[in-house]
Amino acid sequence: MRRLADLADAVLELPVAPSFTRVGIAARRRLDGWRDLDGYDLSGRVVVVTGATSGLGAAAAEQLASMHAHVVIVGRDPEKTERTRDRIAAATGSGTVDTAIADLGDLDAVRALADDIAARFPSVDTLVHNAGALSSKRTTNADGIETTVASQVLGPFLLTTLLLPQLGAARPGRVITVSSGGMYATGLTVGGLQMDADGYGGSEQYARAKRAQVTLNEMWAERVPASDVVFHAMHPGWADTPGVEASLPTFRRITGPLLRSAEEGADTMVWLVADDAALGSSGRFWHDRRQRSIHKLPTTRRTDTPERRAALWAWCVEQTASRSAPNTDPDTGA
Repeated sequence: MRRLADLADAVLELPVAPSFTRVGIAARRRLDGWRDLDGYDLSGRVVVVTGATSGLGAAAAEQLASMHAHVVIVGRDPEKTERTRDRIAAATGSGTVDTAIADLGDLDAVRALADDIAARFPSVDTLVHNAGALSSKRTTNADGIETTVASQVLGPFLLTTLLLPQLGAARPGRVITVSSGGMYATGLTVGGLQMDADGYGGSEQYARAKRAQVTLNEMWAERVPASDVVFHAMHPGWADTPGVEASLPTFRRITGPLLRSAEEGADTMVWLVADDAALGSSGRFWHDRRQRSIHKLPTTRRTDTPERRAALWAWCVEQTASRSAPNTDPDTGA
């Protein structure tokens, strides 16, 4: 039966599209005999979810609350964040749903967020990096960093660095990064990570940031012992969320019947928070509860050099002034 599931998974994965749709998740759930998420009890675990007021983040936060986790919903808009908290608490009956406010693209706000969480929770079991959106127009944060890169690369890098003591206290804590299958077509770049105004494309900028995310996920795992914190990234497939509706209306119109629900898109994210399978490795990339390569094309693999990796890490440290970030790769000394 396992061989049949492996074969079916490979058939789904090869052409990409079936793998990313609701067809892929339905087939894998059946063939792999997935454990229902409601069967996990996360009582006593603190889980921080960024970008949790809509879409995948809200679906994950509600599912985690129903599993009895102490969920901290992080959002930019205080009123919207409170409404989301109230809705989730009412839907799940949970009395342990809290809020925190920050724009992950504002590094000063990220520092304040880390201080707030650390003051409230000496131990954080899981930090889920889900915040971020695809924008068709180039904008920058107060420091002049392109907004997509600021919110999806630098903000998560800084927040992880600042919360390492709290995550380590969980022994092991978990850091889960929500990436995108869109990064498969884009190579790793540091000098070109931020697109210029001329020729700016929201989808390409998003893909470059997501490529950086999955690379950094591997690099964190190289630098932090898995006995302290495990790191994993995942992509949700094609899910029907408010972000997709706003940013990719044509894509949504064409693929609409095949798009996953937000709950289906969030499944692997929540599973990585809950299941012991996540503790058996670190630095992996997942889709539909299976480990995947971060490369599908030789062209992207060729860009993934030790020199570019080292440059990406150094740039993140410099831009965030994260002097406490672990700077040494134990294998290379870089």
